[in-house]
Amino acid sequence: MNDDYYPDSWVVVKVKDTGVYKVLAGWSGGYLDGDSWRMNSGITSVADAGDYWRFYGASGSCYVLHKKGHAMRMSIAGTYNQIKDHVELLDKDTAWESLDYDI
Repeated sequence: MNDDYYPDSWVVVKVKDTGVYKVLAGWSGGYLDGDSWRMNSGITSVADAGDYWRFYGASGSCYVLHKKGHAMRMSIAGTYNQIKDHVELLDKDTAWESLDYDI
């Protein structure tokens, strides 16, 4: 699978039991669609692409994340609240490229 995803908002969490970093991404829906979210399979690497970060996942997907999009919006807040006891929420100023993504 080599899909690219372009969410409206995003955060990164670290799963406490495994140490795996994951993108929790959200899209704001419209009147007919509603909000949606996805969590990636686990970050394997990160690249700085100017106004965006490119987070590559274990499944082969790439989350193209606008740097100004780091936010806990409604599209992902409900999901985060369900998993918050099992993850650590990383700050937007994290040095993404220097983390150890060995999964």
